[in-house]
Amino acid sequence: MRYFVESYGCTMNYGEGEQHARKMESLGHERVGSAEEADIVILNTCTVVDTTEKRMIKRMNELRASGKDVIVTGCMDKVQGSRIMLRLPNAVVVPPEDYDLFTGMVESKFGTGCCTERTPYGRTAILPVAQGCLGHCTYCITRLARGKLISRPVDELVDEFRDLIDSGVKEILVTAQDTACYGLDIGTDLGKLLRELLMFDGDYRIRIGMMNPNYLERILDDMIDVLKDDRVYRFLHIPVQSGSNGVLKDMKRHYTVNSFLGIVNRLRDEIPDISIATDIICGFPGETDSDHQKTIALLRKLRADTVNITRFSVRPGTEAAEMKEVQGNVVKERSQELTEVKNTVEYDVNSKLIGQRFRVLVTENGRPGTMIARTGNYRPVTIEGELNIGDFVDVEVTDCASTYLVGKLI
Repeated sequence: MRYFVESYGCTMNYGEGEQHARKMESLGHERVGSAEEADIVILNTCTVVDTTEKRMIKRMNELRASGKDVIVTGCMDKVQGSRIMLRLPNAVVVPPEDYDLFTGMVESKFGTGCCTERTPYGRTAILPVAQGCLGHCTYCITRLARGKLISRPVDELVDEFRDLIDSGVKEILVTAQDTACYGLDIGTDLGKLLRELLMFDGDYRIRIGMMNPNYLERILDDMIDVLKDDRVYRFLHIPVQSGSNGVLKDMKRHYTVNSFLGIVNRLRDEIPDISIATDIICGFPGETDSDHQKTIALLRKLRADTVNITRFSVRPGTEAAEMKEVQGNVVKERSQELTEVKNTVEYDVNSKLIGQRFRVLVTENGRPGTMIARTGNYRPVTIEGELNIGDFVDVEVTDCASTYLVGKLI
């Protein structure tokens, strides 16, 4: 049968979607390029915020109307299974904790296909290294969906990494719900895993996934050593979420603003051109105007390369759902102000790179007539012309926007 994987949400979810695809191929099913062409749609769900949940429900209704067979995976399976079954009563539902049963559940429902050729990897691949996390964030429904940390064995990950490199993959995203937690449940850690992966020769790039500050701090020395390897992007995604220690305490984030800044300063001392991405939740319950101003001050001080701003969204079953919300118009105003500061800072950071030259990896198609490439510190560069994804080229930065650089081939 023909199948299509439709993933939403985080990088790890997309990586797990690719794992589902490999299992479908092992059963002989044929991958196609759109849901319209498929007999089976694998809907790999996300429910991190309310708007995403509504999008999932709309998509389920569309798939039910289409009459296609559906396999539902991802975070909604665990925490909102009743909403799935109401809309897709005949779907195969495989929650994250049952992913090892995926092949058997699919085979019992659909049998095996006739296609034995395996679809080759692209030039970019995602390597999920763990399920769950060790956090207790009061706003997070994902931890309820994913549960406690379950790390994949090192030898299993090494074998999968080898397959990716041997198949011609040039960019590998090593990720988890909190990548810094990897291995703490099985007597190892992320630094040891990355050193094992870097034993493989080749001209490739590893991008390390999101890492919460309190767990990154425990392995910071190892991360600094690994990030100095040219095959690892000099980039880390470290969510701070607020510039107020009071809000961080209410979120149960288990670090302070100063400890977060201490980590960033240490990284910048050791790796001056490192790119830092961070996240902000705007309008968390109980956030005062003073708390908001502290977050603005932090953004100006931090001068991060990338800032993702999300308005607080009540998620069912979380502690924050019982807290008193900030008025919607206030949250909207604060979000707009944060966005203005973010855009100004990001543009100023990028403008300092105009005139510099970089060796970049071409990773994807851009707007018509352009390609997107990544510098060694993961800054996106748009380049005019037709290039091959997976090629390394030299560019000079000629212009920028707040979210990307513009380069010309040297």
